[in-house]
Formats: sequence, structure tokens, C-alpha cells
Amino acid sequence: MGFSTIDYLTLIAYLAGITLFGMRFRRAQRTVRDYFIGARTTSWVVISLSIVATETSTLTLIGVPALVYSDFARPEQGGSFMYLQVVLGYIVARFIISWILIPAYFQGELLTAYALLERRFGAATKHVTASLFLVMRALAEGVRVFAASLVLSAVLTRSLPGLPHLWLWSIALVGVLTLVYTFEGGIGAVIWTDLIQFVIYIAGSLLAVHELIQLVPGGLPAIHAIGARADKFQVLSFSWNPAMPFTFWAGLTGGTFLTLASHGTDQLLVQRMLTCRTMRDAQKALVMSGFVVLFQFVLFLTIGAMLFAYYQSHPRPALTSNDEIFPAFIVQILPRGIAGLVIAAIVAAAMSNLGGSLNSAASTSIFVFYQPLARGGHSDARLLLLSRWCTAGWGIVLIGIAILARGWGSVFTAGLTVASLVYGPMLGAFAVGVLTRRATERGAIAGIAVSLAVMVLVKLYTPLAWTWYVLVGTIICAAVACAVSLTSSPIELETTTGSGAGTPLR
Repeated sequence: MGFSTIDYLTLIAYLAGITLFGMRFRRAQRTVRDYFIGARTTSWVVISLSIVATETSTLTLIGVPALVYSDFARPEQGGSFMYLQVVLGYIVARFIISWILIPAYFQGELLTAYALLERRFGAATKHVTASLFLVMRALAEGVRVFAASLVLSAVLTRSLPGLPHLWLWSIALVGVLTLVYTFEGGIGAVIWTDLIQFVIYIAGSLLAVHELIQLVPGGLPAIHAIGARADKFQVLSFSWNPAMPFTFWAGLTGGTFLTLASHGTDQLLVQRMLTCRTMRDAQKALVMSGFVVLFQFVLFLTIGAMLFAYYQSHPRPALTSNDEIFPAFIVQILPRGIAGLVIAAIVAAAMSNLGGSLNSAASTSIFVFYQPLARGGHSDARLLLLSRWCTAGWGIVLIGIAILARGWGSVFTAGLTVASLVYGPMLGAFAVGVLTRRATERGAIAGIAVSLAVMVLVKLYTPLAWTWYVLVGTIICAAVACAVSLTSSPIELETTTGSGAGTPLR
């Protein structure tokens, strides 16, 4: 038991292999469009699994089992399968996005999600929402990279106990290797490494399930009995307490609005859909990904319940937080060879998410800010070189934020909370742009500003659960945008519409 030479060799082979594989895609890049969108020849099934891998970070792989392992006084706070109520919202939202937003994205040759708002409102709205995305993506991804460092730190502590700041070295290792293949291979490397990493982390998770069944005295029946006594398998709660994040109402509503924002307005995931051959392929890729995500969460929640059952009859390791329970079990308990593969699986999820974030942040920076504002044209070769170095710049930023994220609390809830604060204002702007005729650019920007300010106050001064944040932020943004737009003069509305903006994208 424990991490051995063969485990280290497995982990090193994975890190080296995935980096070299991603670098091979450099040969396919001739233009900046190739680097960020690709040739649109990839199967929708591959893109669907890339979507799943991109949204499945280390937060999910270590945070979700820790959520079920926890022994909260109220199950609506965690400690059970109630997170599946949020996942139901993930699926509902995908059908709504496929019906409303994907057709809008495929009207013309859009390269970013924010070009949709430029076409509807104007450049200022595009710049505001793109800036929000960059700030949110940097903060949220920093939390995810730090989560990956917890895993590698658990590994390195056993072999290098005297080396200080192991978490810092772990952040650097994951960040630099992912940056190398994303810098070289662009979106092609990101999508295909996503596919490999999806297979690895699912295989690693299934191996962990198999080993836990063997290690718990009494096997699967005993796990079920222990979990049932502790209400670990409870799925539904119809509590109306708004401070509880995992109730049916908060989960379904929060999951729906969170996914409407993340998959409908976030360049990280919209970029995947823009690489599809057709609108129909993008719709199929998105909807299928929802059901794969449902399977994933059932798997990860099951691991948490199994860990709870295992530690009822075995000594619990010393932990600074519940987030460390799964990495500690892997390193200390799993047999040789399997431990290395499972750790590689968790690192795979981190690298997949980070690679997508780097590419989407760079594409937003180049297409939204640099290219329109640069004086004079640039050759494709020049713009491609700038795109690569923009990717490198974002890599340094995200590694820096990961270092700061050490003191931000539970990695799972911290990552989702950061994203939820920003997603509401962004989704509200997209909603009034796509669904209304009278909304103006001034109204959209006012709505975003007021909504963001209110959501920060909600986070700081109210007990409202994070699962409600996107809904509340969306409603505030849309209401303010419509109210301010109604105060616009007829002349202003006519001018706005005449410039090519102001028409609903339906």
C-alpha cells in the first residue's frame, strides 16, 4: 500500500506523455483562427466529451467526494447525494441553451461569445462582459489549480518530506506543463487532450470504487448499510430555507441558471461549441454532455459515501480540511500502481480545465481587445505569435492566483461561488440582448454594473446560499437594463438600431 516507485513512474509518464501529445498540434496551426477555433472537422462526440472534461476540474474530483464524506448537521449543507438536485438543473439548462443561444451563435462567423453582444448592442457591452469573463475565469481557475496542488502535495510529502512549500511546487508543475502544450497546440491540443484526460479520470475513479468495495469489511452491502444509516444517499430536500444550497428549489433553479451562464455566455465552453461543424452538431454535443455529467456526479458522490464507510472501521488520517480526504486515501491506502493512475486521473482533470481556460482567456484577449483596437493590420503569422504569448501571459496570471487561493476555504464551494457572483450579470445581459427588442447598450451596461455590485453585497452581508446567486444576479441585471432602456429617448433608440445594434437575435 502507499505511493511507490511504480506510482511515480505512472504519474511521470502521464505528465510527459500528455504534454508531448499536446505539443504535436502546433503543426496544424497556420492562422489565429486555427489556433482558437480549429478547422471545424472534429466529431461532435469528441467535442461533447471535451465539454465534460473542461467543466470537470479537480474541484469536482476531490471536492464532491469530500462533500458527501462530510458529517454536516443538516444534509442540505452537504453530507449526502443532494448535489444531484443541482445536476438536474445542469441538464435542463442545456436544452434551453440549445434552443435559444446556440442558433444565435451560429448566425454568422462568431469567434467569441461576446461578439454576440457586440452585434446586438455595440462594442462597449462586448468589452464589459469580456472583462468580467477574464476576471472571473482567472479567479475561478486559480482555485482549481490550487486544488490540484493539494493532490500533488499529498504525493510529494511522502517522498520529499523535507522540501518546503510543496504546494507551491505542485502549482508550478501543473501550471507550467499545461501551459507548454496549450501554448504550442492551441484549441486542437486542448480538445484532444481533454478526451484523453476524460478517459483517464473516469478509469481512475472506477478503479478507486473497485478498491473501496474490496477494502470495506462486508463490501458493497456494508457500504450501503453504513451510508443509509447516515442518510448519505438522500437525494431530495424540499426545504424552503434560502441559506441551504442543496434543496430541490435551490438546486434545480441554481443549477439551471448557473449552467445557462457557464455554458451559454462563458467563452471557456462556448468556444467548444463554436468548433463544431454545424449548429446541429453543437446542440447534440451540449445535450449529450449533460447526461455524461450526471453519470460523473453519481460516480464521485458514490466515492464520497464509500470513503465515509471505509473510515468508520479504519483510522482517519490527519487532515487540515475534508478536501484532503480522497487524495490522502489514494496515497496512503490504494495498492501500488493503482494509486499512481488515480493521482494521474485527478491531475488530468486539473490540466484539462486549465488548458481550456488559458486558450479561452487568450482568444478573448486577442479577438475582443487587441485585434479591434490595434492600429493597422497584422499578418496571420504575427497574430498567431501574439496569441501564443498571450496564452503564456495568462498562464503566469493563473499560477499567481492559485498561490493566493490557499486561504480561500473549501475549494469546491469557493470556485463555484466566485463564478456565480459574475455569471448573473453576464447572463442578464445576454438575456435582454437575445430576448428583448427595446433594450439598449446603456441599459445593458447599467444592468451589469448594478447587478455585480448588489451580488458582492449579497455575498458579504447575507446568508443566501450560492446556488441562488446566478438567478438573483440575472433578475437584477435584466430589470435594471430594461428600466434604464425605457428611459432612453426615441432618437437614441433609432440611432442605436440604425448602427446595426438593437435588434433581438432570434
